[in-house]
Amino acid sequence: LPLPVYATLLPIIGGVAIASMKELSFTFLALASAMLSNVSSAARGVLSKKTMSGKQIGENLDAQNLYAVLTAMSTCILIPLTLAMEGTGFFPAFDKLVAAGDFTSKSLASLLALGGATYYAYNEVAFLALGKVNPVTHAVGNTIKRVVIIVASVVAFKTPMSTGSIIGSTIAILGTLMYSLAMNATKKK
Repeated sequence: LPLPVYATLLPIIGGVAIASMKELSFTFLALASAMLSNVSSAARGVLSKKTMSGKQIGENLDAQNLYAVLTAMSTCILIPLTLAMEGTGFFPAFDKLVAAGDFTSKSLASLLALGGATYYAYNEVAFLALGKVNPVTHAVGNTIKRVVIIVASVVAFKTPMSTGSIIGSTIAILGTLMYSLAMNATKKK
């Protein structure tokens, strides 16, 4: 990609950073974790895009099947890691929620299964979109999605936003617009 396109990423990154800096619960560990999540997501996108484009790497390995394989591999890695770090703490927490009377075992299990299924579907759709667009475009869309979720949460839950959050969100949204315009200009050349 040309330099002007990469330059439009700076307002997006800066806007998200400004929007996050004045949060009451801000910690550098949380910021580092979020940045690691962003980098990991972008790296997954780039590597998956490379796998999806180019020569045949397996029989019937299209975007949906590649996502299913990655999900199965992730599950095999994360279940032992989760058990090692968290132990079986999930089960007492589940029982505690049921004992509080807000949920039955069946309703809580159904909600957890529904949450997992919808998250899987969301990620599969994102993976299909990745197959159609540039990995940077996908990463920018993912970043701006987070800003939109924050703004929608503020509106839905009537949470007051600081001036820095408003300015940062606006800069990030405008940076996304600049990115889209720069990408369109690049495609026209």
